[in-house]
Amino acid sequence: MFDRMMGQFLVERGRITTQQLEQVYERQAKSRARIGVIAVAEQLMTIAQAEEINNMQTMQDAPFGELAIQKGYLLPEQVERLLERQGSEFLTFTQALIDYGVVSLEQVSKEITEFQKSHGLMESEMTALRANDIEKIVPIFVRDANEEVRKLYTVIVKSWYRLLNTHVTIGFVEKKQVVSGDCIGFQRMTGKDAFCVGITGNYEDLRKTAMDYTKEDFIETKEDTLDALCEMINCMNGIYVTKVCEDEELTDLDPPEYVTKYCSISAEEIYSLPICCDDTVVYITISDAAATKIV
Repeated sequence: MFDRMMGQFLVERGRITTQQLEQVYERQAKSRARIGVIAVAEQLMTIAQAEEINNMQTMQDAPFGELAIQKGYLLPEQVERLLERQGSEFLTFTQALIDYGVVSLEQVSKEITEFQKSHGLMESEMTALRANDIEKIVPIFVRDANEEVRKLYTVIVKSWYRLLNTHVTIGFVEKKQVVSGDCIGFQRMTGKDAFCVGITGNYEDLRKTAMDYTKEDFIETKEDTLDALCEMINCMNGIYVTKVCEDEELTDLDPPEYVTKYCSISAEEIYSLPICCDDTVVYITISDAAATKIV
């Protein structure tokens, strides 16, 4: 996540061009692969086993390695070695920047300091960003929200990272009373955490997000786009509800819904978190289910 944040920061400050950044990311991608891919390549797991773990991650909030250990496909020491082989996202990004010759290590260090100053971040928060520790990163960007909202956003971002696109970044959450978009998908919860979770934004960005989720090359209609996004929301909310129920606090999910025309989510207080992947930006909203209106 931090590699994408720093990449955009370097472009905004004129240190590198967008074209140079894309070439750096291409170089970085060659030196980093998902754990499942590495495990299959090293014949530690079969393709079927890797796909089984990937499917399990759509229902459980757990890393690939942890689930593979639970299933008996990998040993803890094998997972540790695979993680080392995979490498740190930010370190591989930094190495790609230097190898490509666009900035020096000294310049990278200075830009990281500028990033920290411009965002008002503590050193502990920078450590979380460098380590790609999403559990600690999300609260940085939703620090004004209550604990339940932070937990839900954390599940959503972690699931996004695992199920859709590892190039995900987030912005700072905003509190609003109205959030509008070209179309909207949403789902209400009942019980302890009676939230309404929505996804909205520019339609083309929503369509690309749906394609990321379904792994399809093209989605033609708004109905198909919103149907996929609602399935995605239901999956992420399901993971959250499972965690809540583990704490013996009952929360249920209503069937997801969507509106294919321009409309708005309105409530006394809506949290709106921008989620960016490559060239797309969509907004995940969380509000009180009973007080939320879709108009």
